[in-house]
Amino acid sequence: MAGVNTLSAFILAFIFFGVFITTEAQTSTPAPNTISVPCALRSNTSCSECLQNVTCLWCTPTKQCLDYPVRNILPPRSVCPLNDARWGLCWVNFQILIITMSVLGGVIIISILVCCFCCCKCERVGHKREDAKVERQTRARKSRQKAKRTEMQMRHDEIRQKYGVAKENPYARMDDH
Repeated sequence: MAGVNTLSAFILAFIFFGVFITTEAQTSTPAPNTISVPCALRSNTSCSECLQNVTCLWCTPTKQCLDYPVRNILPPRSVCPLNDARWGLCWVNFQILIITMSVLGGVIIISILVCCFCCCKCERVGHKREDAKVERQTRARKSRQKAKRTEMQMRHDEIRQKYGVAKENPYARMDDH
């Protein structure tokens, strides 16, 4: 259970770090007058200057600043290879981004499944323990009831014998004497 808590804390810290980096990248955008410059005019400059505009894609080997191909989720290899394409931050390439996001998605899905499994298993174990406890209490109650019933029967039989109304056959009717 401590492993699940540690994993959850790690995932939350990682998500917080990702939000922090994203927020930092968004707050470092320049004034609007520099965003209006088309991406193609920023070619042969620097990656950071190109990526000031969020619609631009930087290709490292060709040092070209290109308009991001919005019709595709990922830029095609003809535009720029994934390991050389930069978008948003200069130090993150698409290949690493895809691998990282896939691993993060897998870890999140696995942690959710583990949490669900643990919760369901703990719930079933709790019910088994509770059911066993109720069963023990029921058996104890029944045994006490049986002991009281036999004790009462013995007392009634003693009283009947004392006053001479004891029955030889418990199923026979008592005669009027």
